Amino acid sequence: MQLLSSATASSSSSAKPSFPIFTSSISHSTSNFIFKVPSTTLRYSPSNLLLAPRSSNESAQLTNDNQQEESNSGDTQEIRPDVDPPERLLMVRRPVMEFPGEEVEEEEETVSATSSDGRDDVDDQFSSSALDAGLSKFAKKMPIFEPERVELSSEAKPLAVNLELALYRAKVLARSFQFAEAEKILNKCIYFWPEDGRPYVALGKILSKQSKTGEARLVYEKGCQATQGENPYIWQCWAVLENRNGNIRRARELFDAATVADKRHIAAWHGWAILEIKEGNIKKARHLLGKGLKYCGGNEYIYQTLALLEAKANRYEQAQYLFRQATKCNPKSCASWLAWAQLEMQQENNRAARQLFEKAVQASPKNRFAWHVWGVFEANVGNSDKGRKLLKIGHAVNPRDPVLLQSLALLEYKYSTANLARVLFRRASELDPRHQPVWIAWGWMEWKEGNIAKARELYQRALSINATSESAARCLQAWGVLEQRIGNLSAARRLFRSSLNINSQSYVTWMTWASLEEDQGNSVRAEEIRNLYFQQRTEVVDDASWVMGFLDIFDPAFESIKKLLNFNQDSFYKEKNSSRSNPEDGENGTYNESIGDSFGYVDDGESGSGFDLDAFVREKLSLDPTNLEVQFELSKTLVPKKIIKRSPRKVWRPEGRVVIASPQP
Repeated sequence: MQLLSSATASSSSSAKPSFPIFTSSISHSTSNFIFKVPSTTLRYSPSNLLLAPRSSNESAQLTNDNQQEESNSGDTQEIRPDVDPPERLLMVRRPVMEFPGEEVEEEEETVSATSSDGRDDVDDQFSSSALDAGLSKFAKKMPIFEPERVELSSEAKPLAVNLELALYRAKVLARSFQFAEAEKILNKCIYFWPEDGRPYVALGKILSKQSKTGEARLVYEKGCQATQGENPYIWQCWAVLENRNGNIRRARELFDAATVADKRHIAAWHGWAILEIKEGNIKKARHLLGKGLKYCGGNEYIYQTLALLEAKANRYEQAQYLFRQATKCNPKSCASWLAWAQLEMQQENNRAARQLFEKAVQASPKNRFAWHVWGVFEANVGNSDKGRKLLKIGHAVNPRDPVLLQSLALLEYKYSTANLARVLFRRASELDPRHQPVWIAWGWMEWKEGNIAKARELYQRALSINATSESAARCLQAWGVLEQRIGNLSAARRLFRSSLNINSQSYVTWMTWASLEEDQGNSVRAEEIRNLYFQQRTEVVDDASWVMGFLDIFDPAFESIKKLLNFNQDSFYKEKNSSRSNPEDGENGTYNESIGDSFGYVDDGESGSGFDLDAFVREKLSLDPTNLEVQFELSKTLVPKKIIKRSPRKVWRPEGRVVIASPQP
């Protein structure tokens, strides 16, 4: 912009002659000329900085000239800034290099402003240009204040297939107990795919396995927030976590949230029903299971739970019908076949139970529970050879399962030798050192063999794993019986009391303690103990009259332990004439009743189902039924091999010496 000045003389007599700073050919007609200083944003330009310094006289002369031009302009009088232009304008200038495209826009605005007519148009252009300049400046600075998500948006997000691969990798690591690596992978999945619920579920389960309840709860809460509460799997896993920790009210709320998120989520209905069953709300449980069938259709888990409810209510025909519906929904459901077989076992329908066990192993040939329960069943009905064979098949396909070896050790102790049972117990304890029933059963065997110190050591080992579990309550009860038999009555009372502190509903523990007091002549105390049991039992009957049998499938070894440890209520007070369990002495009433029905037992080929066990094992499992003993012997010899490898014998050999044999004469 050029500043125009005229060479006219000042009207004042004292004014000095003026000289133009910038000269140009100007028109005397100034009606179309507009002198607008702030029409555009002033730029940082060399032409604006190379102004010659002015004196006070020069400034006054320039002011007088501008006033004369304003008086001559008439209608085109323009508003001028109140401050001195040079100093103030230099203070608000900013470098052009920040936004090079702005200069072109401002020049276009200048042209449009100078071409407009009228004072109102000029004012509008001035205000709009200033507002646009401010908004443009603010908009260009906005990315500076954006969160990190703005920077991440420019990065390339991994493909969805990487999520599937990462979840599978984390699952494999968790199975091998490499929890730290699995957690790192899942945290990356949550970082890149926060809207997917599967990483939250997997990470929460891994943390729960490590007893990190607080961290697992935070993960589930974060997942529910990230998915906006629309993922039922996260709600359901969170409810299961709270249920395990005893927060029943909170678990109900979370199960309810899962069903609201997706009313077709069958696991939420079933888990909520199981919770109500354990709390004794049978009517509520039936209502929830009915809703599950209504919204989700036929489901084997719903039918199976309803069948178990009918069985506990002694409505066996309805239970059989529901089990049949469960197996129709999923013929490959091994759990349904096993639960149905156990119902037939209770009704002493051994032939039907055997056929159902055959269906179970056909549905899942490598299922360790199927082989275990079937083997225990055959041993209980008197067919010990077949029971031993079934347990060995199960161990061959599941060599890392300690429950199969535990039951096989009890069977070998009953029908074979204690030394073989010790080898099996030792092997089972090495496979899973934290499996309490193995140590309890081993301690019971040592007690029967007269090794009291060894039995106490094994019981103490079982309690060191977990002193508040149901297995710990059974261990304390068995230990109390041991102390009672050797005459240490004060220790026996303390052990019985500790067992009841863990599980106050144990009929066996209450009656054992009452029997101890009665044997000592304290009949009044014995009657008080019985009354205490029935009083607290009456309160529980109103809440939960029975215990859910569905979970028995997951640890069926306890049934065999109860029989061999003389835990049955009907036969508890019978005398033991020998330290070794004898099928003929009436120590186990259930065993004797079952063996009476097995006199007419026919083997597999004539059982009516046509199931050939040996052919099935060869075809489906690629095992030789005649060579199971050899495979089993190889698995038993793993223990001494490990010991030999740990302490190899070192033989001293001279170094740097060469021995030359002398020739024989």
